[in-house]
Formats: sequence, structure tokens, C-alpha cells
Amino acid sequence: MPPFHLRIRLFVIAILACCCLTCLGQISPEAVKDRSREQSREQIKSTPGSCLSLSQAALRPNQELCVAAHIYDVVELADGTRFLDVCPPSTPDTDCGFTIISLPADRAAVGDLGKYRDQNIQIRGVIRLTHGRMGLTVSHARQFHGGPEKFRPNPLLVRGFEGQSNRMPVRDPNLSSSGHHRTFMNNREQEPLPAGR
Repeated sequence: MPPFHLRIRLFVIAILACCCLTCLGQISPEAVKDRSREQSREQIKSTPGSCLSLSQAALRPNQELCVAAHIYDVVELADGTRFLDVCPPSTPDTDCGFTIISLPADRAAVGDLGKYRDQNIQIRGVIRLTHGRMGLTVSHARQFHGGPEKFRPNPLLVRGFEGQSNRMPVRDPNLSSSGHHRTFMNNREQEPLPAGR
């Protein structure tokens, strides 16, 4: 985004150009107002905090974004997986390039998705490649209000970890004694200190 002073100059130039064209009778005052409304909408869309369309979000994988979509239907599979259908019924499933999915393990945290049917929503999440198309996973209801996804710890790091035990959550050979009472500096490898005077 250009610096503030450049945006002001561009804005002034655009107003002067519109005024000149209006004076010449080539653009009506209503068209100038409509054009300024469209420009302000584009500025809102381009700000970092605003939500992106599905096509814009699909071009930004592995980023946490706010996505604006219309939910046409909520589909539930036999295993409990739910999909928010964001493509119109006239679009074949193979041509739908974006999906919003909710896994069965997250049903309690997500709640009822049926209330979003035939609604425009804004949802926050990480855009990932899901079953051959770009998508977003709904793991908590707060995502519909700008909140983050549910935190999922890495299972490889927390295997065997209990909060009440004295064991480390990660097995690091440098932190284990391996039967040798290993310390940061082994006593045998220390340099002798100079004799005191």
C-alpha cells in the first residue's frame, strides 16, 4: 500500500479529474458519487483486516485469513463429517474449487451448522489443500466471529506427557542421564583453575 501522503495526492488528483470531466459534461454527478463509493468498497476489501472472497482466499494457501462466503447448503456424511456448501446448486461438485469442512471430533465445539444455511458468513481459518481443493476447517464456533481455530498440540511432541509427572514432554538425549549422571559440564572435562595466590 502506498504511503499516506501518496494516497492523499492520488485522491486529490482523482477528485480534480472527476470535477473536470463533470464540468465538461462527460460524467454526471451521480456517476462521480457511484465511482467514489466503488473506490471506497475496493479500499475496504484491500485492507488487511477485511475478509477475502473464496477465489482470493484459494490463491493464498497456508495463511490464516478471514473468508466471506454464502452457504447454500449444509451436507453431513454418514461418519459425522459436515460440509458447508459454498457453491451454487447449478455448479457441479467437480467444479467447486473451495470447501469448508467440520470434523466429527469438533461437533461439540462447533455446534449447529444448519443455522448458516442460506446465509452470508465471514469465517476465519487457515487455508489448506483439502481433498484436491482449497478449503478451511471449522473446529470452533468462535471462527464465525473472528476467533482462531481450536489449538491442536503436535501428537509426536506430547506422547506420554502428563502434567503431574516430572518427565519432560520431549525426549532430548542431552537432558537425560542415560545412566551416567550427565551434566552441562562433565567434571572430567573441566580445565584446571589457576592456583590462588
